[in-house]
Amino acid sequence: MAGSSPAPVDNAPAAAEAVAAVPESAAVPEAAAAPAAAPAASDVDDNILPGRHWIAQAENDADSFVDSVGDETTASLRSSIRNYREINGRTYHGEVGQAEYWGPNDDRAQEGLDIHHHACFLLLGHKLHLAPLQEGIQKVLDIGTGTGIWAIDFADEFPGAEVIGTDVSPIQPSWIPPNLKFEIDDCTREWTYAENSIDYVHTRWLVGSIADWTALFKEAFKCLKPGGYLESHEPSSGFENQGEPLDQKSALAQWGKFFVKGGQKFGRPFTVFEEHIQRKAMEAAGFVDIEEREIINPVGNWPADPKTKEIAQFSEATFLEDPKGYIAFFAHALDWTTEEIEMYLLRFRRELKSSSHRAFYRHRVVWGKKPLV
Repeated sequence: MAGSSPAPVDNAPAAAEAVAAVPESAAVPEAAAAPAAAPAASDVDDNILPGRHWIAQAENDADSFVDSVGDETTASLRSSIRNYREINGRTYHGEVGQAEYWGPNDDRAQEGLDIHHHACFLLLGHKLHLAPLQEGIQKVLDIGTGTGIWAIDFADEFPGAEVIGTDVSPIQPSWIPPNLKFEIDDCTREWTYAENSIDYVHTRWLVGSIADWTALFKEAFKCLKPGGYLESHEPSSGFENQGEPLDQKSALAQWGKFFVKGGQKFGRPFTVFEEHIQRKAMEAAGFVDIEEREIINPVGNWPADPKTKEIAQFSEATFLEDPKGYIAFFAHALDWTTEEIEMYLLRFRRELKSSSHRAFYRHRVVWGKKPLV
């Protein structure tokens, strides 16, 4: 998840707990149930504090310490497709010297992705999708499959469907359901699947990886069968806090500025949520019957409701498992030193786990149908 300048929220706990209390067979609450108003694109603040600020903070903090960080190395170069590059000790997908995806692809990052998948599964009320899919769907495409965990679960749930997961990095497991296969592919290029051949296209957290969302969704539209669905899941660009607004000099408030600034620098926005890019791109691509749900995703140990607390704890674990993996690429692009990154992450972990913060972000799911005629 990325983050930006947050907006104050007054009733996040009630909304978040309402999400967790939704029965598995029920729909996720509408956007109207979300607390206050979601931050607009004009509210996004990309004024990031310099890296030296966090070193000064640590020097003024008597009990500060640097977390031990294990040595990570690049993967073995077995073929050109596995030609990763290393930034601040983490491996990233590499293609012609320029990473197309901002997140690392090493073992620690993969563990974080799997934890995040479970948090999303809980957030949706133990569902893998919200689009109204027919039981007899035949072909499904998961774009940006990552570790492949969503595709694996979906293939298990729909054993009669052929499921294909694509990604730029070959990090998926080999022990998979018989109706699933993984392919190395770049979704920002022209898709090679036959027109009118796919029943359902799923995307999740492509934020910061796509320069032209309309072009992406047009490729999905072309390949979908008439009546087929595209479903897109993307987060808001920032943490918010239930109750008092976050201090703009706090690590939580500064978190997303890495991504907003980095997205601007590389031409791949992180403000997909704030700019309503999912719906706009689907409309431009020709989809109809577009629906969306905005869900509050709590982070931490603060919710009182047990189901909501479980969501919040897994979401917290996602960030605590690999916060460096989230920010390292853009911190490097902003010329931060390793020490500056570590001092910032020290403060971030503390704030996220602090009982004085009741952090959450927003998760929007949008789906649309290709017309029958």
